[in-house]
Amino acid sequence: MRHIRFSALLALPIFVLLLPAAARCQKTPIDQVREGFAHPPDDSRVMMRWWWFGSAVDKPGLQNDLEMMKAGGIGGAEIQPVYPLELDDPHTGFHNLPFLSPEYLNMVRFASETANSLGMRLSLTLGSGWPYGGSYLPVTEAAGRLRVVVDAAPQHGGSLAVPSIRNGEKLMAVFLAAGTPEKYDTARVQQVSEIRDGRLILPSGISSSHVVLFFISSRTGQQVKRAAVGAEGFVLDHFSRAALEDHLNTVAEPLLRAFGEHPPSSVFSDSLEVYGADWTPDLLEQFRSRRGYDLTPYLPELVAGSGVEAEDLRYDWGRTLEGLIDENYLAPLNAWARAHHTQFRSQSYGTPAVTLSSNHLVDLPEGEGSQWRSFSYTRWATSASHVYGRPITSSETWTWLHSPAFRATPLDMKAEADTFFLQGINQLIGHGWPYSPPSAGEPGWSFYAAAVFNNHNPWWIVMPEVTSYLQRMSYLMRAGEPANDIAILLPTADAQARFLPGHVSVTDEMRALLDPDLIPEILNAGYSFDFIDSEAIEQVGIHYPILVLPGIERLPLAAYRRIQEYERGGGIVVATKSLPSRAPGLKQSQADSTAVQQISQELFAADNRNAKLVSRAEDLGATLNGLSKPDVTFSPQTPQVGFIHRKLPDSDIYFVANTDNRPHSVEAMFRTEKTSARWWNPFTGNISEAGANHAITLALAPYESRVLVFSNVERKRGTQREVRKYAPPSSPVDLSHDWKVTFDKTGLSKQMPVLRSWSDDDATQFYSGTVTYQRTIDIPESFLRAERILLDFGTGTPVPPIQSHFAGMRAWLEGPVREAALIYVNGTLAGSVWHPPYTLDLAHLLHAGKNEIKIVVANTAINELAGKALPDYRLLNLRYGERFTPQDMDHLQPLPSGILGPLRLIGSPD
Repeated sequence: MRHIRFSALLALPIFVLLLPAAARCQKTPIDQVREGFAHPPDDSRVMMRWWWFGSAVDKPGLQNDLEMMKAGGIGGAEIQPVYPLELDDPHTGFHNLPFLSPEYLNMVRFASETANSLGMRLSLTLGSGWPYGGSYLPVTEAAGRLRVVVDAAPQHGGSLAVPSIRNGEKLMAVFLAAGTPEKYDTARVQQVSEIRDGRLILPSGISSSHVVLFFISSRTGQQVKRAAVGAEGFVLDHFSRAALEDHLNTVAEPLLRAFGEHPPSSVFSDSLEVYGADWTPDLLEQFRSRRGYDLTPYLPELVAGSGVEAEDLRYDWGRTLEGLIDENYLAPLNAWARAHHTQFRSQSYGTPAVTLSSNHLVDLPEGEGSQWRSFSYTRWATSASHVYGRPITSSETWTWLHSPAFRATPLDMKAEADTFFLQGINQLIGHGWPYSPPSAGEPGWSFYAAAVFNNHNPWWIVMPEVTSYLQRMSYLMRAGEPANDIAILLPTADAQARFLPGHVSVTDEMRALLDPDLIPEILNAGYSFDFIDSEAIEQVGIHYPILVLPGIERLPLAAYRRIQEYERGGGIVVATKSLPSRAPGLKQSQADSTAVQQISQELFAADNRNAKLVSRAEDLGATLNGLSKPDVTFSPQTPQVGFIHRKLPDSDIYFVANTDNRPHSVEAMFRTEKTSARWWNPFTGNISEAGANHAITLALAPYESRVLVFSNVERKRGTQREVRKYAPPSSPVDLSHDWKVTFDKTGLSKQMPVLRSWSDDDATQFYSGTVTYQRTIDIPESFLRAERILLDFGTGTPVPPIQSHFAGMRAWLEGPVREAALIYVNGTLAGSVWHPPYTLDLAHLLHAGKNEIKIVVANTAINELAGKALPDYRLLNLRYGERFTPQDMDHLQPLPSGILGPLRLIGSPD
């Protein structure tokens, strides 16, 4: 196949930047990465969104939280002040600190100083809740919308009352059209303008049904979501530079000053959920200067037209909105962050109007969503980073994970995190860590729609192992360069042509425009991919071997010419369903559509071997395989198993993950010229030989992941243990009976003749915490001849996936130990068990004769919550308004807990 070089804009590999020049001269790139893999740097640790409820925080609580995070392997936090959970009480001293008050800023200052002393990163949301806004904001700077009032005109003319126009609104234009309020003719309208004493004067002689259309520059009225006390107010106008400057001066500057000499690692803008925002007061002027014509006469066609002209108008409108949010929100925020010696981290998707290329205006793009086999905000962000050379892409991770709060398990964490790694994420922002004062009791406070990852969760005992895995994988996903073969050109112009008043979201339209078979076909065929858009093609070109055009109708001529140049230089172009046939925009469509059609005819001529049209998306994979050798082929084809590939000058790194709740065994063929393969264990950092063949057998347990590295480096000592002679024992040792069980929080001890859930007993059904299992086992000398001696908890039970009302995910597997366990042998910690395969090698700690086994098991906090009444938020809601609704907290039931059995000791040859 022909390979197209990657963009020169791609950032230098992280390992090259971090190591001194002398070390770079002495070590190969893969040696440097291997050192980092064994001891990954702190800046690849997972961070946590840190919810300050109220904000009712104090210094001892803040210090304790940060110290606990550090102990759990968490690298830092993102401060997010949100809604209150309790009322002020002068008798107890409980107090919600008003947002931006001196007391609040003092807490920010203390958190910054404490994090810095602990060597942790501290990020900051430039506001409270989301999107940006607050009580300081006048209605004239609030999020804008186009309000259209349609009234029936009186017969034979006369006058009509003008709709009420309030502060923050402006009447822009009025039109008369034939028809009814339900259906009127937008192609034949008459603009009217005479207004006297609050009434519109209509032309005389109206002989049939007509309507009057009033176009008003208005406001959405949206309030900041989940605001802390004192942070309530309008959401700001993201198209207005004046509104942003007001926010920066009023909110951002005081917050940054509180950080003193240690600025935050980043400042953050959450997802653009500015619902209904589609207008700004000067939009008509901006439209005229940017598009070259006046939109006013076309307003009826814009909002209610159904033809091609209406779509062209909407595209021009969408492009104008995109330019305004890029220039007046994203770009100045990024510049402001740099001027304050930090970086801007932004979730640049949703509403309003941003495109994939909007991400190039921010230093740290961030995504959200675990949907690795369909369109996702995560792939949107990582693609922009790959296209524009951003080395780090973060994700809001574990949003809605296994609702309700406290239900999520360590396995849930890993299962979702792996889907983010498969999409190219290399910095996880956990969602999240709720601050909880002692007065809240156990298990403490939680965010209304999220999991809880703090030390109030019983399974916290294995958090250091969970975060170690996440840290190691985040580091590895930064090594070298992305090696995705395919760029999917997003139909951005088609999306903008579908905009309607109140709904101006490119990302929302992608789910309708992209064929549901498109992405699965590419992945099943053995390729990884990124998205790209026409703006990126015009700015930086196409640096992928293959470009896919997914049923695109509208394509800017300049971008299409770059695509034609790309194909002439050896690039492969594959279109699905249909070929581009129009240039977008009212003026451009008339001027450029013929040229667009001409390029389609030339590019996809029958004799062109590098450009193919595939009529059906389900045939795309076979077509791609005929044009280019796949990167990885799984046999049998297994859609639940995914991969991502990072490329170094001397090595190829593959991460492979089973995203299913059942085991899968596949033969994997890797497209690499490197001759030697090694397993890199992401849990331990150990390295072992995998052979010298590009065909590797992968036997993956449910939700298991592996790292395979191909290189030409000779095997070094220590990469594989010396294999001892194996003499299998006559049978496994059954350990399912006769355990002493101690409930650590209460001190209750009892004998458990047969392993079973402790929630089956009335006395312990509502117990959440750790329980210690102890017994002595007698090991014969012959058993110790095995290479490995596995403590085997069993395989777990797959749970049929069900469609949920929320957007999060979970691992559809109930483990044989619920939910995590630390195993001690003869007083020494052997390791932990919390994910498949539920086994642990004890060979190095066992000896002939009697051995003391201790297993500390932790469940979730759900059992304790199920035994308590739900909080009564009636008075809180009366005082502050209903700012949240607890999710799925009704009808809680105790969950199975502990070691469920059977439990065995098994000798294994490898």
